[in-house]
Amino acid sequence: MDRDVLPCYVVCDVSFSMAGHIDEVNAGMREFRGVVHADRRTGAQIRLCVVVFAEQSQVVRPLAPALDPVEVIRPRQESGSDFGAAFRLVRGVIERDVRSLKAQRLRVRRPVLFFVSDGRATDRAWPAALERLNATTSCPEMIAFGLGAVDQPALDRIGRSRVFLGGDGVRLGTALASSVARTVLRPDHV
Repeated sequence: MDRDVLPCYVVCDVSFSMAGHIDEVNAGMREFRGVVHADRRTGAQIRLCVVVFAEQSQVVRPLAPALDPVEVIRPRQESGSDFGAAFRLVRGVIERDVRSLKAQRLRVRRPVLFFVSDGRATDRAWPAALERLNATTSCPEMIAFGLGAVDQPALDRIGRSRVFLGGDGVRLGTALASSVARTVLRPDHV
């Protein structure tokens, strides 16, 4: 094993309640990519996966170098925000990705999960799905980013490491870049 890799998962709510914030999400993803390009050595360590969810969850960008372009995230005309389905999907994706990276003889840092939402879940079982995600051997560092009229208690529960709020003037790209940079400096491996 000769290289460290940091898997980073952006899990974004694209339900109807987030429709007015998707442009900000896309701007943040472009800003994050700009930061990654500015430090190409560190950027080469970062792998990025994007998962979107509303009533259904979907991987829209499988884990790939963060230096690669990211597709534009699009809102859905779905009223539901099924947090539990998103956590279940990303749990399986993280476990699969970590196994694959280790099979490539890479040293895998503790993943980062950057959860973007207004925090208004429409399913009641999401806390159990979150606990199962946090109980995995590849448990990610959980950061929440709230946009719009947020459900602060829900975001606090999700963002165990940190919670950022767009309403406080924090830009998504800045929050994502600082979270990843903080993790790159830690020696945590899975």
